[in-house]
Amino acid sequence: MKVIFMGTPDFAVPCLEKLIEDGHQVEAVFTREDKPVGRKKVLTAPPVKEVALKHEIKVFQPKKLRDNPEAFEIIKNINPDLIVVVAYGRILPKEILEFPKYGCVNVHGSLLPRHRGSSPIQWSIVCGDKVTGVTTMLMDEGIDTGDILEVKEVPIEDTDTGGSLFDKLCIEGAKLLSSTIKGLESGNITPKKQPEEGANYAPMLTKEMGLLDFNKNANELWCLIRGFNPWPLTYFYYNERRFKVFDAKPLSIKGHIAGEFFVDGSKAFIACGENTALEIVEICPDGSKKMNASAFINGRFIASGEMLNK
Repeated sequence: MKVIFMGTPDFAVPCLEKLIEDGHQVEAVFTREDKPVGRKKVLTAPPVKEVALKHEIKVFQPKKLRDNPEAFEIIKNINPDLIVVVAYGRILPKEILEFPKYGCVNVHGSLLPRHRGSSPIQWSIVCGDKVTGVTTMLMDEGIDTGDILEVKEVPIEDTDTGGSLFDKLCIEGAKLLSSTIKGLESGNITPKKQPEEGANYAPMLTKEMGLLDFNKNANELWCLIRGFNPWPLTYFYYNERRFKVFDAKPLSIKGHIAGEFFVDGSKAFIACGENTALEIVEICPDGSKKMNASAFINGRFIASGEMLNK
């Protein structure tokens, strides 16, 4: 099948590689512009571009697709049977959506209609979901509202973080994309409209969302800590210093006030709302290295009994 691939980050890479492995003619890749990365602001290509160039596939990086005759002309000249879109980060106008024979297929990291939007993987953990997955859909003009083609469920383990779940879903997404294309070619897939019941949106992540409010239940904060690891991470402030929390465990307690930091042997805890607490597993004070609870206690960063909700 003649395919145009549109995608940008690491999540999209296994899908592009699977298209190539399956023998499809990937005629072009559309991706976002190169961006400055790191403290030295080194101009860096998106991961999808790097893979495309490795396989000598033409790469296009338009700033927009809507109201862009040049981009549409490129697509028309290629005349693809299918456009595959995976975490591209650009809105596709109607003329592009309707152009390919088999339409535009998107691979989305959730069980639609739950967690439509830009950060479904992280929010599935933050919201305490026990199961998530990947969905292939036939794109329309809405945000992740197109007809569903296939789904693959993936359980969320208590040990999962945003990073580990990301790794699982990008691999499952590539497998599902392969299956979906075969089904479209054979005519064995019938698109199904998404129900509106259960629909919600996963907003774009910001660093500000990671601030921990210890008045909340520890289980809620535990989900936030896991979902926001490795980015944007969760944190709290004490004496104007920021402490990033990489890992913690929730538990029930009595006799402590929400926001109280306390120590028991080599273990460190922060009391939370509703008679719960977080046991600190891994933490990083600004200006220091990431450390376990024992090292944190020995470093005397916070005295036992101090209140963090100040």
